[in-house]
Amino acid sequence: MRSLSMSILALAVALLAVSGGVVAADEKGHDHHAAAYEKCAAACSDCQRACDACSTHCAKLVADGKKEHLKTLQTCQDCATHCSAAASIVARKGPFSDLICKACAEACKRCGEECEKHKADPMMKKCAEECRKCEKACRDMLKHADSK
Repeated sequence: MRSLSMSILALAVALLAVSGGVVAADEKGHDHHAAAYEKCAAACSDCQRACDACSTHCAKLVADGKKEHLKTLQTCQDCATHCSAAASIVARKGPFSDLICKACAEACKRCGEECEKHKADPMMKKCAEECRKCEKACRDMLKHADSK
């Protein structure tokens, strides 16, 4: 019975190592991969909220007759959806973190570019800033995902 328990334990450790569950820490015990994932998940969550708020703002502007905000309304909605998915997947260090972060970084890039066209508007400016932060955090996290 004891040898069976030891075999199961050895198998579990091997599976954990193969799946990337063992993350190297530096000499001070810092887990840089986990920190990058946490920073990315937080940036994605912040960006999702900013984009949701901005899309509501844009909807009001469109309702007021400013049709040029229809594109920012749509980009903010799509970006918020990407960011929400990325925050969830990256927070749990899911195996598709790299896929969603590539898409999220591109969505944030595009959304930021659209919102920057209206940077005189404080809400649009804030959204663009959050998109830039999220894009950077996703690209930084990808460096860690590739080295896992």
